[in-house]
Amino acid sequence: MEVETKNISVVEEFMKGAKKGWYIGVELIGPAMIMAYALIEFLKISGLMTIIGNVLNPVMALFGLPGEASVVLLAAFFAKAAGCAAAATLYMNGQIDAAQATILFPACITMGTLIGHFARIVMVSKSNKLFYPVLLATPVIDAVIVMYLTKLALVFF
Repeated sequence: MEVETKNISVVEEFMKGAKKGWYIGVELIGPAMIMAYALIEFLKISGLMTIIGNVLNPVMALFGLPGEASVVLLAAFFAKAAGCAAAATLYMNGQIDAAQATILFPACITMGTLIGHFARIVMVSKSNKLFYPVLLATPVIDAVIVMYLTKLALVFF
């Protein structure tokens, strides 16, 4: 039995990839970045950013970060792009420097989209509810480890 293969031109393949890239940017990354920007602006305008910064400053200082950087991790819970956009916004506003942004980016990736993935995968698959705390805590623990390791790596480089 022969499998019929379809010859796709380079242009067709390029257009398919461009369409997929456009979808990812417009449908997934764009809204997450807008949400992160809106979250940070809301927290700054309302004065909550200062309160959060003061409360979480001792914890975030363990990683060489100001307390306000915790907002990046909060945004990353909802989407990786939102966390990275939040870090970029803090960097552009002068609230964190390049080294601090570097510490935050890997944490956004390891912990990112935790809420969405949890709802789409764990709850839909009807996993045993006894495992929920471990499944939620694991990416957060990973983020803590990667922030600490990145901080150490920056000391040597």
